[in-house]
Amino acid sequence: MATLTTPNSSSKRQPPVTGLILLGLLIGFFFLATAVPILDTFPESWNIGLRDPLNEFKRWVVVNRSEDHWLFLFIFEPFTAVLDFFIRLLEDFLVWLPWPVTILAFFFTANYFSGLRLGLLVTACLLLMGLFGLWEESMETLALMSFSVIVSLLIGIPLGIWAARNDRVDKILRPIMDTMQTMPIFVYLIPVLLFFGVARVPSAIATIIYALPPAVRLTSLGIRNVPADALEAADAFGSTDRQKLRKVQIPMAMPSILAGVNQTIMMALSIVVLAALIGSGGLGDVVLRALRRLNVGSALEGGLAIVVMAILLDRLSVAFGNIEYGSERRFQGYRLLSDRWQGAKWVQVVERVIDTVYSRFSQAQQLIEKRLPAQQQHRSYTVSVLVGLVVLLIVCLIFGIDSFPRDWNIGIDRPVDSFVEWMQINLYNINDSGIGTGPFRDFLIIQIFIPLANFLTNIVPWPVIILIFAAFAWYSGDQRLTASVILMLFFIGLTGMWPFAMDTLGQVIIAVLVCIIIGVPIGIWASRNDQVDLFIRPILDFLQTIPIFVYLVPVIMLFGSGSVAGLIASVLYSAVPVIRLTNLGIRQVDETVKESAEAFGSTRWQKLIKVEIPLALPSIMLGINQTIVMVLAMVIIAGLIGATGLGLEVIQGFANDNLGRSVEAGLAMVLLAIVIDRITQSYANKASESANISQSH
Repeated sequence: MATLTTPNSSSKRQPPVTGLILLGLLIGFFFLATAVPILDTFPESWNIGLRDPLNEFKRWVVVNRSEDHWLFLFIFEPFTAVLDFFIRLLEDFLVWLPWPVTILAFFFTANYFSGLRLGLLVTACLLLMGLFGLWEESMETLALMSFSVIVSLLIGIPLGIWAARNDRVDKILRPIMDTMQTMPIFVYLIPVLLFFGVARVPSAIATIIYALPPAVRLTSLGIRNVPADALEAADAFGSTDRQKLRKVQIPMAMPSILAGVNQTIMMALSIVVLAALIGSGGLGDVVLRALRRLNVGSALEGGLAIVVMAILLDRLSVAFGNIEYGSERRFQGYRLLSDRWQGAKWVQVVERVIDTVYSRFSQAQQLIEKRLPAQQQHRSYTVSVLVGLVVLLIVCLIFGIDSFPRDWNIGIDRPVDSFVEWMQINLYNINDSGIGTGPFRDFLIIQIFIPLANFLTNIVPWPVIILIFAAFAWYSGDQRLTASVILMLFFIGLTGMWPFAMDTLGQVIIAVLVCIIIGVPIGIWASRNDQVDLFIRPILDFLQTIPIFVYLVPVIMLFGSGSVAGLIASVLYSAVPVIRLTNLGIRQVDETVKESAEAFGSTRWQKLIKVEIPLALPSIMLGINQTIVMVLAMVIIAGLIGATGLGLEVIQGFANDNLGRSVEAGLAMVLLAIVIDRITQSYANKASESANISQSH
C-alpha cells in the first residue's frame, strides 16, 4: 500500500552554497551595471550582423531564380511544378464538384463511421460554409489541407515505425521533432517563401513540416507500447519481422496512430490559415484581408467557417479512430435523438421515419450486394454510396447545379459590424465611469506592459536575466541544460533582438501567469466536481478545436488592435492545457493515498494542499509547459494585430521584404521558446520523480 513519505534525501538537490553564489552574482551584476554601461543594455556593437548576409542571400536567390540557375531549373522548379499540379488538381476537383454531391459524400462517410448524428453535424458544418458565401474558399482550404495531411502521413507514419523499431533513429528524430514543434509557425514560412516563392506550394510545404511531428511521435509511441506478450506470441508462431509489424504491431497501435492523424489534421488546419500570408488563398485569405481592413464582420464569417471546418475534420478523424460502423445498428437505441426521451410519441414518430429511410437504403444496398462477387460483398455500402453519388452528379450536371447558390447567403457581416460599432461606442467607457474596454486596455498598457518591458529591457541588466534563467536551469538538476540556456540567451543578444525578446518575454510572463491563476483553480474545481467537469469539457474542446487565427477576431471587436488584444487571445488559446492536466493530475492521485490522509484527520483543504497538488504536480507542470509553448505561438501571431515584440518584427520583415529581419526575429523566438520549454520540461520531470518517490511503498 502506498504511504505518505517525503522525497528521499538521496534525490538530486543543489547544495545551498551554489544558491548563495548565484544570488551573490545576481546582486553584484545588478549594481555593477550602474557603473559599467556594457552590462546595462546588450551592446549593439556585439551584433553579429545576420541581417545583411541573409538579405544578400535572398537577392542571390531572386536573381538566380529569374536567370534559370541549375539549382532552380532542375530541382526546385520541377519539384514545385509537380506539387502545384496535384494541389490544383485536387482544388479544381473540389470546386468543380456540385455542392450537393460534396455534402452527401461527407454525410455518408460520417454515417458509416459514427452514425446519423455525426452525419447531420457534418452536413450542418458544410451548409454553414455555403450559407456564409464561402463555399469556394472553403473548398480551396480543404484541398490544400487534405494534400498536406496526406503527404504528412505518408512521411510521418513510416518514420514513426522506423523510430519505434530503431533506437538510434529515435534519438536522431527526437530533437528534430522537438525543434519542429517548438518553432513558431511563422518561422516555417520564411525558408519556403525564399525557395518556392508564393502561393500554394510553399504553403503546402510549410504545412507538411509543421504537421509532421504528431504523426511521427504517436506512431512511434503506439508501436513501442504494444504489449511484450503479444510480440512473444507472434514470435512463437514463427512470424517474421514484417508479418509481426503488419499483423500485430500496427493493428494494436492503431488507436495511437489515429490520434496522431487527428492531431496532424488540426495542426495542418491551423497553419494552412496562416499560410494566407504567402498567398495560399482560401479562408485564411478571407480572414487576413478582413483583419487588415478591420472589417470584423467579414473576419468573423471567415473565422466561423474555419471553426466549423475544424469541428467537421476533428469529429470525422475521431470517428475514424473509433471505427464504429454507425450504418449497422449494433444496439437497440435511437439513431438521432437521446434515449432519455424514450416513450415520447413525437420521438417515436421521428425515429420511425428515420428507420424507414434506412430500411429503403438497406434494400438498395442488398440489391447491389447480390451483384457483387462473394469476396467483395462486404463493400456493398461503399459501392451503394458511390452509385448514388454518381447518379446525383449526373443529375446536377444536367440541371446546371454546381456552385453553392448565392441567393442562400445569410451574411452576418453587416449586423456584426453594426454590433461592433455599438460596442466600441458604448462599452469603451461606460457612462464615463472609468469602467470599460478602453480603460481596461489603457490600464494594462500603461501600468503593466510598458513598465514590465522597460524593467526587463532597461532596468534589469542583461547578464542578470541570463543568470536568472541559468539558475532555474541549474536547480532543475541539469548542468548541460544550464550551459545551453546561457549560450542560447547570449546568442539572442548577438542577433540584435534582445530588446524585442524582452518585450515578448514580458508578454509571455503576463499571459502565463493569467493562465495559471485562472486555469489551476478551474482544474482543481473540475477534479472535485463531476458536474463542473462535464460543463467545461465541451467548452475546452471548442477552444482547442478553434484554429489560432480565429481568436484574434473577437478580441479585436472589444479591445482593438495591439498587445492587449494579443494577451487576451493568448489566454483564451493557452489556458486549456493547464486546466485539463490539473484536472487529470488530481483525479489520478492514488485513492489509497487520499484515504491515508483522511485517516490522519486531514481536512479537504489540507488533503488538497499537502497531498493531491504535490502528487499531481508532474501533470500540472506539464500543463504549464504546454501553456507556455502555446502562449509563445500566440504572441507571435498577435504581431498581425500590432502586438509589439518579436512577432511584430517577423511580420514587419515580411511586409517590408526584409528577410534578414524576419529570420533574426524568428531565430530569437525559437531560442527563447526552446529555453523556456526545456526548463519547464526539466522541472516537470523533476516533479514526476519526486511524486514517484512520495508514493513509494
